[in-house]
Amino acid sequence: MSLYRLLTRWWTAFALAISLAMLGFAHFSERVLGLAPCNLCLKQREVYWGAVAIALIATLWALVSGSRRGSPRIAAFLLAAVFATGAITAGFHFGGEMKWWALPALCAGGGGAADLEALTSLALGVGEPQRVVMCDAVTWRFLGLSMAGWNALISAALAGFSLIAAKRPKDARAPRN
Repeated sequence: MSLYRLLTRWWTAFALAISLAMLGFAHFSERVLGLAPCNLCLKQREVYWGAVAIALIATLWALVSGSRRGSPRIAAFLLAAVFATGAITAGFHFGGEMKWWALPALCAGGGGAADLEALTSLALGVGEPQRVVMCDAVTWRFLGLSMAGWNALISAALAGFSLIAAKRPKDARAPRN
């Protein structure tokens, strides 16, 4: 079986693996590298969690139903929409980081809810101040692009691959006898 047929027939399994890898890198960056996420970073993670849900259901459906034709094409269309949403969100974030436009005021917070105990201990002078993560502050770069910039490129590529998988030719959908 050619690589193209394998990718298009089982795109949801590949999308599941890539989405989990992206979430894993985001959590690794937060927990190990100490890069606290901003509000827009957390929104970009939500997109990948949505992709995980769609891809997992579609892949399991194809495996359980014994589908020899691969994963359902509607799932690839849904993944295209989800990844396109991620590309738009990440692109908006990247544009704000580059100062191409102003980001909303909600981007000033760190994404977490206010903890009453932390606020009380801070007011009493015994607590540690919580770091506020600004969405327009770039804390990590690789080859000149921030994490949001890379996420925009990867999400756009995943949206494109999802459309290719959804529009796969008949010979990729059904096995030849």
